[in-house]
Amino acid sequence: MFAVVVSLVLLSAEAGSIRGREEGRTIAVKDVQADLQDAMEAVLRGDSASKRVANIEARVWQTFQALPKNEVGRLAPRGVRYLVHSYFMKEHGWLIKGLDPHGNQDEVSDVQDASILQDKAPALVESLLEARRSNHGLALNDVVTMIATLERLIFDESSTLLQAAYNFNGVSMDGSVEQKSVHDVLTSYLLLFQLGNKGNLTDARLHRALKARVSQRDDWLVVDEFQRDAVLNHDFAKQSRSNPFDSSDIVEELAHGYGKWQNTECRQMKDDLMELDSDGDGRIPIGKFYGRSDNTKYQFTESLQYLQDIGALDESGSEKKVRISNYLQGPSNCIASSTYYSICCLSECDGLLNELEAKIGAPTVDPMHLLRLVGNMSSSTVDTPRQLPVFMAQRLKSIADQNGGGVPLHGRLFSEWLHYAFPNECPYPHILEAKTLTPSHWANKKVSVEPETRSELASTAAEEEDSLPKEIVWSSQEVLHVQETKKRSTSVFRTIMQLAVLLAVLRAAIGNWATLRSMVAPTKGKKCDDFQLPF
Repeated sequence: MFAVVVSLVLLSAEAGSIRGREEGRTIAVKDVQADLQDAMEAVLRGDSASKRVANIEARVWQTFQALPKNEVGRLAPRGVRYLVHSYFMKEHGWLIKGLDPHGNQDEVSDVQDASILQDKAPALVESLLEARRSNHGLALNDVVTMIATLERLIFDESSTLLQAAYNFNGVSMDGSVEQKSVHDVLTSYLLLFQLGNKGNLTDARLHRALKARVSQRDDWLVVDEFQRDAVLNHDFAKQSRSNPFDSSDIVEELAHGYGKWQNTECRQMKDDLMELDSDGDGRIPIGKFYGRSDNTKYQFTESLQYLQDIGALDESGSEKKVRISNYLQGPSNCIASSTYYSICCLSECDGLLNELEAKIGAPTVDPMHLLRLVGNMSSSTVDTPRQLPVFMAQRLKSIADQNGGGVPLHGRLFSEWLHYAFPNECPYPHILEAKTLTPSHWANKKVSVEPETRSELASTAAEEEDSLPKEIVWSSQEVLHVQETKKRSTSVFRTIMQLAVLLAVLRAAIGNWATLRSMVAPTKGKKCDDFQLPF
């Protein structure tokens, strides 16, 4: 009886409801599709939205084609999550809270876990949950609209900063604005944007003092140039001087382009790091990492513990080394953390993988074909064409053998291979706690070390410098990031149902056995009741 009751409970839960849905209701695929589109279109309105949707689709459709689909040709939740996360990291450098890096873990969050959707678009979250429960999946237009919706919600957050920027400069948002005031408002907005959660949106005196102080720095000229270019581009696009200043449109352009604009700093830092890499393998001896003189532009101060926790510290040799690509993608290089997202260095590796996705158009690929494609791909530090070493070709073949004959583009083992093909662009795929890759995890932790400690670490490391070339030790642990894993509840349900069937068969067999025994057993003597089944 217990097995049958549990089976019925699990069956009810499997086909049950989420908030606002009638218990046991069967949802048609077309209803899920309509609900999802309605929820997203409630956020997106106007001609500019339709243009953004078209622009996003042009950037993601080839990746969509290369991801594994469900039985109806749609993306399952893991594929949706990958596509959304990849788009924002590549296009904006946005690390959206709730869609944190997966850390090569088996269990990852879903798109509906993004905190901004939970807070700003609960109806959309409901529709996504419905789509997941029905195994419906998302079509290309669903994913594109989802990305546009997230983008729109994040842009809308800028309106609060814009209102504060107007107030700090004594300007009304309703009236006309003089040219000088335009630039004052926008520079105030960018300062608030850079401060993120640390910004004060009510104290005008504090803001003016801070703005006067930072305006004396050399890099402030670059910020001012950024907003002036945005105004000029906006005026040119409008082709009209009757209303040249539309603050909300310009602020949207600033927010949209800020990630790529600030990535110039990331590229300069990368060039600086590469000067410390004498072997050209994407790794810096820890002594050189900490041994920068005080008059250099970049001082690298992160602690050994931080570098280890984010996977940037290579301890395989006698001397510790820092992996350049892992360090650049680390949370200490993220800026402008808001309630819902942080802006980090753009992912060059995502761009390389997107290039492969466009050329292959499938989740897996023949290893030799993949080798030829990568041999003709360039990056900011790799020229083409090039002949990859024999051991790299052998490794691709090994990955294919481990995965049924083809190399999964979105697997951990190929990510490891890609790291050695592009060591300065693609991070080594350590298996980490995902939270260690987020700025929020380090917000209240000590990340940097004091100058005296850095000097001591640098001098100690210099004595241990290892000049021998390091042989690559390949990992054997595969993780398929976009493949759906079987849910535990499903396997438990199936097991209990099988047990229930087995118990029913046993009941029938025991009944038949008892009947047969009563027919042949002697009538006198003690009744045999030593053996009793527990049901």
